[in-house]
Parts: sequence; structure tokens; C-alpha cells
Amino acid sequence: MKLSLSSGSRRLAVLAPAAALAGVALTFLSSCSPPRPDHPVIGAKNFTEQVVLGELVAQEIEAKSNLKVERRFYLAGSYLANQALISGRIDAYVEYTGTALTAILKQPVDRDPERVLATVRRLYESRYQVTAGPVLGFENTFAMVIRGEDARRLNLKDLSQATRYSPQWKLGVGYEFEQRPDGLPGLSAAYGLKFDGSPRTMDLGLLYRALQAHQVDIIAANSTDGPIQALGLTALADDRHYFPPYQAVPLVRDEALRRWPEIQTALDAISGKISAEDMRAMNEAVDGEHRDPAEVVREFRARRGF
Repeated sequence: MKLSLSSGSRRLAVLAPAAALAGVALTFLSSCSPPRPDHPVIGAKNFTEQVVLGELVAQEIEAKSNLKVERRFYLAGSYLANQALISGRIDAYVEYTGTALTAILKQPVDRDPERVLATVRRLYESRYQVTAGPVLGFENTFAMVIRGEDARRLNLKDLSQATRYSPQWKLGVGYEFEQRPDGLPGLSAAYGLKFDGSPRTMDLGLLYRALQAHQVDIIAANSTDGPIQALGLTALADDRHYFPPYQAVPLVRDEALRRWPEIQTALDAISGKISAEDMRAMNEAVDGEHRDPAEVVREFRARRGF
């Protein structure tokens, strides 16, 4: 970042070096601080479910207030979404507790849902002045998915059974899963999984297409993905309970909650109201039926009487 000093700052530099340094610091901070809009900004990561959830939060805030909500969706992954949040470029987005625990907060994997939620709430507040709000009601864990015909032919239901065949399979993964502490390295160690060659890394939206086209034989997907049921695929059970809990929970900047308490009212209204079946249906409506996420969310809210 290029730093420029005003003429006033240059005069201070001659007269008082300490004051000049203070002026430099203030200039630096002001140049790096994001603009503060007069409305909430809701973010979402770059896959369908996140866009649906971001739209749900935004619509609920607008319905419970006179606020106009700005949408900043398709943020590229958990790290960038978190950076946008703590820098104030967005005011809230929905995260998953296991992802928050391991990928963002860098804590050891924990498989107790209540303990994970408590840890996430405590550390987000102390580190970032961010509130982890009420859980939305569903969990979206990782799911190792294979073609339905392969599952039937090999009589496969869980990951332990799959270890016999995985050395012959090509693996497809999203960009985060290959490196995450709760992702591929730990999963492979827990089950002794080996695959044919290096994982093929791609955007999450391409994983199902690659599986259907036989470019890969197993993918690291999400349990609430609509195509699993729509395409007749099989999600192999995590029978050794490797994956931590991944409850969906809104993360909101404390400053935003103080400024717009209507955000809390909106989050309370949808707390515990979204099931995994709801999410799968909305995801499939967007991905499989190519419908507008905002329209899908409006219909869902109308059915539920939000």
C-alpha cells in the first residue's frame, strides 16, 4: 500500500518527529478502514447453500425492520468471509461450527456439539468482538459421495467399507477440503483411505458434474446438497465419527448488533426453524431447477409464515 503524507504532515515531520509518526499512523488506518454504510451488509461464501442462507438472513432483516440490506455474496471461502467480517466489510454471514472451530479459530477437532458451539462463541467474542448467534436448526457436515450404482454394485454404505475399493478411485474435492485440519488429511488417517493419484481440486459446483461424468469416483461434498438425492447418489456414512459437528450459525459483528438491533430480532425469528430437509430442498431448487435464490427464499418464508 502506497502511503502519502499531506503538506501538513510534512511540516509536522520537520517540527516534531513523534507527531509526524502519529499522523502517519492515522493516515494509514484511515486509508485501510472500509467505508461504513448506513445499512447492514450480509455476506455469503461462494456456494449455493451459502447464498440461500445469506438471502434468508437479509430478507428476514428487511421484513422485521425498515432497513435496506446490502448483499455481498460469493466470497471465496471461509478465510475471506471471516476477513470481510472482522474488517467490517460485511456485518454478518452464516458459518458452520466445525469450520469455525478448526479452519478459522485453529482449535483442535472436537466432536461434542455443545462444547464446540460454546468454544466458538467464546473465542469469536474475545478475539473479534463477533457474536455467534442462535443456531438455525440444521447441520451441514461433509459427506463422501459416490455414484448410486457403485454403492449398490459393491454393497457399500459407510467409509470403512469403502477403504477396500478407494485405491482404485479418483477423488474430487473443493479447494478448502484438501488442506483443512478437519478435511482430507485427517479423514484419510482416520480410515486409512488411499486414492488413485492426487485429488482433483475444483469449484464445489463442479464436483457433481465430474462424478456423473466418471471423471472422479468419489467426492467430498456436503450433506445438505440437493443433487445427492436428485441424482440418486450415495453419501457414505462416517461410521467412525471423524467429522466434528457443523451446525449453521450466524456470525454478527457486535457493532452491527448495537447499531441495528433489528438484526437480532430477525435471527431470533428463524432460530431453530431450518431443517436439513429444508436446506436440501432449497439447494435443489437453485441448483437443479435453476431458480433464483431470492425467489426460493421468499417462497420458503411464506410457507413457514416468517
